[in-house]
Amino acid sequence: MDSKWSLRWVRVSGWFAVGVCLTMMLCDPVVAHAGAIRPSDEPVTVPQWLLLSTGGGVVFSSFLLTATVTDREFLCWFSRRSLRYRFPDWLRWLGRRVGWLSVGWLSVGWLIVLLVVGLVGPVSPLSSLTILFVWVGWWAGYTISVYTFTNSWPQFNPWRTIVDALDVDGRRRQIPPIVERWAAVCGLLGLVFLEVVTPLATDPRLLSAVIIGYSVLTVGGGWLFGSRWFERVDPISRVFRAYGSVAPFHIANGTLTIRSPASDLVRWGDVRFVIAILWATTYDGLTGTELWATVVRSMVSGPGVAALLVYLLALGGGYLLFLFVYRAAVRYTRRTGPTFVTTAVIADRFVPSLLAIAASYHLAHYLGYLLELLPVLLVAIVQPLGGPMVPVRLVPGPWIGGLQLLLVLFGHIVAVWVAHASAFELFTGTLQPLRIQYPLVVTMMAYTVVSMWIVLQPYAAPPFVS
Repeated sequence: MDSKWSLRWVRVSGWFAVGVCLTMMLCDPVVAHAGAIRPSDEPVTVPQWLLLSTGGGVVFSSFLLTATVTDREFLCWFSRRSLRYRFPDWLRWLGRRVGWLSVGWLSVGWLIVLLVVGLVGPVSPLSSLTILFVWVGWWAGYTISVYTFTNSWPQFNPWRTIVDALDVDGRRRQIPPIVERWAAVCGLLGLVFLEVVTPLATDPRLLSAVIIGYSVLTVGGGWLFGSRWFERVDPISRVFRAYGSVAPFHIANGTLTIRSPASDLVRWGDVRFVIAILWATTYDGLTGTELWATVVRSMVSGPGVAALLVYLLALGGGYLLFLFVYRAAVRYTRRTGPTFVTTAVIADRFVPSLLAIAASYHLAHYLGYLLELLPVLLVAIVQPLGGPMVPVRLVPGPWIGGLQLLLVLFGHIVAVWVAHASAFELFTGTLQPLRIQYPLVVTMMAYTVVSMWIVLQPYAAPPFVS
């Protein structure tokens, strides 16, 4: 009887949450800044209910709604259901012999063009093909395609194409375990650190130099360790692989697989790296707030700490804090829902759900940026060395704020759904999978509150950096 009334309460609460969300959507909007890599200083409109209530309200409401679905067979069917289409033999042969090989070497050629233009071309960010393509075309546009369609980076990756041509897999060396565990994390955080403390997004000469250094390191690592370097160590490849697990399409061995969005997240997990993706986005937005500027100035003018050291300590300390909070929540699940499953297994199975939130924030932050600067990028492609053409920036209308609202909301709902499906796949019974989720839902709520607070703040340039 206890179980029956508990489930009935959950269902009623879930429908109540729907009404709350619909009511909140009618509230007046407020102004906030776009986070992530700070592509624009222009404010975007985000409804007040999202900024003030999404941290607790939307995540908790999503949990109540998904908690009404307790049919284990349906959850398993939904998460594993897929449609497969096998390409004709001639098309698969063409793809093996010509298609992907040509794409890879075209990427190598395009990388060389970007480096040359970055070193000798225009220095203005809005005229530089290198700046525009890397940040607008690749990091914004291409990344969006990875989690909305499929991860095609293994085929487009120019550095992997070069390493594959060297044919070193047969004599590759073993990667040390500590390198496999931490190299991708440190690499991702290091790239974010460079983007924050240097004019990497505005100086094409510096960006070209960083790309050259990254190319030498990546090709060297691939030459020493083979394709496993890209699977376990290369931070860019691992970011795209993580985002690709959210995508509904997957192409492999001449077969197109269509599945439920984020269904692959139920079977994919790497705690250290997923937390690094979350913290990288948070740190990048945090350094563009007035609170951060005040803290850095007080640290530099008071105790006399070097500014770069403050940025570095915040980057490493924040990551360790995020990792500690997540692992603490996982340990607490064994108290809310006693189980013999180890904390390591629980951590690996639930952390992928956070990727849905990361992808939705990336899309919400960068969609307007991509639409605004896409015409400028097209002009730069036509005239990579500059010319008389005046680039036109497209200014999205007020609808972009409502769309961002829906995207962020959708990401939270998907994240809670993935965690719910993982719980019912890993644990038995009806109430235990729900109880296991309590600490994790609270963690999601806390993370969302922090993220939306950052979005609420007006942009302030990070002090003491170029």
